[in-house]
Amino acid sequence: MNPLLEPSALDHELPDFAAIDVADLVPTFRTALDDHDAEIAAITALADAPTWENTMDALELSGQMLQRVLAIIFNYAGTDATDEVVAVEETVAPELSAHWTRILLNRDLYARVQAMPAQPEGSENEALLAHWLRTFRRGGADLDDAGREELSGIDTRLAELSTSFGRNLMTSTADHAVLVTDEQRLAGLSSARKAQLREDAASEGEDGWLIRLGLPSVQPILEDLADADLRREVSEASRARGAGNNSDIVLETARLRARRAELLGFGSHADFVAAEETARTVAAVDELLETVTPAAVDNAHGEYKRALDLAHVNGVVAEDLGESDWPYWAGKLRAEDLAVDTTELKKYFPLTRVLRDGVFFAAERLYGIRVTLRTDLVGYHPDVQVWEVTDADGTAIGLLLTDLFARSTKRGGAWMSSFVDQNNLIGQSPVVVNVLNIAKPAEGEEALLSLDEVTTLFHEFGHGLHGLLSDVRYPSLSGTNVPRDFVEFPSQINENWALEPEVLANYARHVETGEQLPPDLVAAVTAEARWGQGFATTEYLAACRVDLAWHRLTTAQAEQVTDVAAFERQALEDAGLAVPGLAPRYSSTYFNHIFAGGYSADYWSYLWAEVLDADGFQGFVDTDAAGTEHPDADDVRFAGDRFRRMILSRGATIDYDDAFWMFRGQQRSVEPLLRRRGLAGS
Repeated sequence: MNPLLEPSALDHELPDFAAIDVADLVPTFRTALDDHDAEIAAITALADAPTWENTMDALELSGQMLQRVLAIIFNYAGTDATDEVVAVEETVAPELSAHWTRILLNRDLYARVQAMPAQPEGSENEALLAHWLRTFRRGGADLDDAGREELSGIDTRLAELSTSFGRNLMTSTADHAVLVTDEQRLAGLSSARKAQLREDAASEGEDGWLIRLGLPSVQPILEDLADADLRREVSEASRARGAGNNSDIVLETARLRARRAELLGFGSHADFVAAEETARTVAAVDELLETVTPAAVDNAHGEYKRALDLAHVNGVVAEDLGESDWPYWAGKLRAEDLAVDTTELKKYFPLTRVLRDGVFFAAERLYGIRVTLRTDLVGYHPDVQVWEVTDADGTAIGLLLTDLFARSTKRGGAWMSSFVDQNNLIGQSPVVVNVLNIAKPAEGEEALLSLDEVTTLFHEFGHGLHGLLSDVRYPSLSGTNVPRDFVEFPSQINENWALEPEVLANYARHVETGEQLPPDLVAAVTAEARWGQGFATTEYLAACRVDLAWHRLTTAQAEQVTDVAAFERQALEDAGLAVPGLAPRYSSTYFNHIFAGGYSADYWSYLWAEVLDADGFQGFVDTDAAGTEHPDADDVRFAGDRFRRMILSRGATIDYDDAFWMFRGQQRSVEPLLRRRGLAGS
């Protein structure tokens, strides 16, 4: 019995993971392709004139088996990328790309969609028709035969390159892990951290302490390692990832994306991407980046100078700080400025409390929902927990799966995805998953989170809420199926509640004593969220500029680039972001977001959404009739219901600018973002 051939009989159509065999995935995928092809053929073979029901509804109803199997394949590829799973992904990616290219180049299907009459303004039907017409045109439906053939080849090759980039990066990240055999070199680390590194080494059959690498350039462990040589070794290992095979992939991908954009009538891939976002143009993106860059760089230089001065006071004779040294001395400076023992602070952030009494508690205050553990339902890995989400009146909304601990077969970073998208067309409720990479504690112990990890947990559940609270008819418009520069808006809005006093007081309790976070630490935590924003903002902006530099190339320009590192250095110099000792958050050969994810020419979308978030959060604060900074429970619930109704429930059925204006009561401004990051007036 193959559980993916039919909808799951489990609650909310949760996949029956225990019955899924990886060996069945490719055959099931190909069966699903054939099934989808047959459904599309049935639509185009109709002798009846196109109607909404026989064309648009039928198009949205097609491909359900394909969606089920792809949800499993892509989830496994991110969370349990064994050799067998990687082989499945490598097989599926080009075949899937070719399949979708065939659909989008199907003249008969395109003609039926084009035959649809204009739909009522502001309706879901209008949004769906616009979505499909735009998708067909951006997929090459208006090209001649030669253009269609070339585009099909490009799409297939890009799918192969994306899969290879991700596979190479995962392998390279594992290979570049740093093995330490002398415990004295780990000075500065807590005993618990060293014990975890010891376990990581043992899991790989090594005797010593294994420092695994995360996705960003700067590894968090650099802040604590006192051994400058080991810091340099870890930093160099991080920066070397993907430098072999992925360099060629970066160059070929840039050329193919440039050519694809030209075929479709755009000046560059960056123009092609921006046209689909709420930003609309690369010029609008440049304007935002150029507004923030001078203040960020100015602050970064100031932070660098202070860190260098502290290093000199402590006997370091170097004239400057390298990429491996700045995080360490900045950490010491933070400890001086904020007087916070980060190891002690973590004891106030035990994972279970943060999740249940922080993340879920905040959502209950805002939206009236309840999140309850379902021990009778099983996830795709022993670490995965399944939760049922219900509305204020007890009505079931959907399921949330949490997969929070790091493992060697899991991709780095954090993300949200879904197994089932909410839609009213066939009455499906959402099944979403939040994935993080928190270090797994020893048996019987509680995972203790850093402030960054707390924020990430709130962020990803913000995405989860966008999927869970969706209430639309069509799957294509459901939940997070919105532009990249808008999809981060709800998730970043949700981050704000991590430090909101009533929420913080509810979850920030000492893991051993249960005491609340003391007032002095509350103030320190609030200050820490704003500390070091020159560095943080500049390294992010540098990654944005690397991304845009690759993707605003024309085909002719891309053909001239042969040295990835040199191209990246020049891009940073041209953007005024060549700051001593500071690397982009991601360099090209390990920039998974843009070469193996969905953020190509779009990494800036986080900042665009943060502008919406920093300004839009005032829509919650401003609801307090007394004008206080933190509204009371009734005000929060009122604002939450408005946000749910105007933003979260609407998916891609809205005009995004209008929706923001309606919620906020004014157009967005960048000033709240600058104030939040401590950059105003710089």
